[in-house]
Amino acid sequence: MRDEKHLELMIETLLADPENEGNPLRYALEELYAEYRSLLHQIDRIMRISDRYQSVGREQKESIAGRYQKQLRQLEKIARISDRYQSMMRDLNEALKDASTKDALTGIGNRRMLMEHLKAETARADRLEHPLTVVLVDVDRFKAVNDAYGHEAGDKVLMRIANAIRDGVRDYDLCGRWGGEEFMIIMPEAAADDGAHVVERMRLAIAEIEMIADGEPVRISASFGIAQRRRGEHISDTINRADAALFDAKRNGRNRFEIAA
Repeated sequence: MRDEKHLELMIETLLADPENEGNPLRYALEELYAEYRSLLHQIDRIMRISDRYQSVGREQKESIAGRYQKQLRQLEKIARISDRYQSMMRDLNEALKDASTKDALTGIGNRRMLMEHLKAETARADRLEHPLTVVLVDVDRFKAVNDAYGHEAGDKVLMRIANAIRDGVRDYDLCGRWGGEEFMIIMPEAAADDGAHVVERMRLAIAEIEMIADGEPVRISASFGIAQRRRGEHISDTINRADAALFDAKRNGRNRFEIAA
């Protein structure tokens, strides 16, 4: 019962969260939850009917016993259905949670997940006095790709770059889509120079991506801004310095990285 109450509370919290508005899984979860509540009501009603049958059973034992057995079989069937619905709702809950923290197009983390990890890693870096580096990545001339080949080609570019970033980060790094054609990499336990070595390998991997759109090769590259968090610095200031370094990389020719001062 306690697990069921906990599950119901989690589902109601997810349904009430305005951030889940418009999520395709929310409607399915809402429909299943309504069906589950209806089943619980039916089960409660059947239990009350069963209780009344037991009382009447003293007078009409054989007849009522037959009805009771039928109702009991129905109750067992409904209970089995209810169990399946609870299992489905748990799966949907996991899927909805996954959808709330991952970018729908690229499959890597979204901005919400990045911010949650940034807060946790910032607290950890302060506690242990360890370095923390943030990298912003921007696709070079992405608008030109969209204009020339369409948004479908642009989406493919984003997915290919997201895969290259995910494959290039260290096991304990985290990457995600920061927004639009911009990505972020969070690098715990790494100074800016250490991060630059990883970024350079990633930059080369992105530049080697082969992609064809409308029968033409599409040249892909990305620029990077690297900033190591200063002790006691608010994470938003670290991000702003990474963004400024990214701007310098764009201004200095693209397809390169710059380290924030």
